[in-house]
Amino acid sequence: MKHGKKYAEAAKAVDRATLYDTAEAISLVKKTASAKFDETIEAHIRTGCDGRHADQQIRGAVVLPHGTGKKVRVLVFAKDAKLEEAQAAGADYVGGQELVPKIQNEGWLDFDVVVATPDMMGVVGRLGRILGPKGLMPNPKAGTVTMDVTKAVQDIKAGKIEYRLDKTNIIHVPIGKASFTEEQLNDNFETLIGAIIKARPAAVKGQFLKSVVVASTMGPGVKINPVKLA
Repeated sequence: MKHGKKYAEAAKAVDRATLYDTAEAISLVKKTASAKFDETIEAHIRTGCDGRHADQQIRGAVVLPHGTGKKVRVLVFAKDAKLEEAQAAGADYVGGQELVPKIQNEGWLDFDVVVATPDMMGVVGRLGRILGPKGLMPNPKAGTVTMDVTKAVQDIKAGKIEYRLDKTNIIHVPIGKASFTEEQLNDNFETLIGAIIKARPAAVKGQFLKSVVVASTMGPGVKINPVKLA
């Protein structure tokens, strides 16, 4: 993949062979984020899990203390009093059965997170083929299938993110924006790593965190020493 001049300049500041301390890595990522927009800073965590085994799956959610810097649009599937509760909590869209054709036939996907009450999962299940591949399917482990819609919506708006293994056993998650202070990015990163280490499946033997890289949207990856995190 061919990179531009800015990337080449930024890459010079990063030693690809070095495993940095967290604070140093975050400082470097901030320095090398030179795009005209406020770049997202992401963490890419390769684990020792084998996701093909059910007992080595990782999936959960954590509220980042400083949020992600992104405005998150929340859709809640609920009925009766729970509809009003979701609206009062600040959900962007609320509804039930009537939203199914809108998503299925009109391709409406103007939302980032879907929350559903357990009694609505029969309805939401019909959208599995659309929501599933986009990572939008509500899930009890992530706290998005719940009767406490107020807490779910407020947590998401406050900066709750979901983490899960992809097919290559890597977790990709945003930890903030380039405009955040180093302290804010550090706090968010430490909170995320703490949650992932806690979620370590008992079936995983050997080194759990294989590699940890932080990078901005357009910048080079900076490796963090995983041994110091575990």
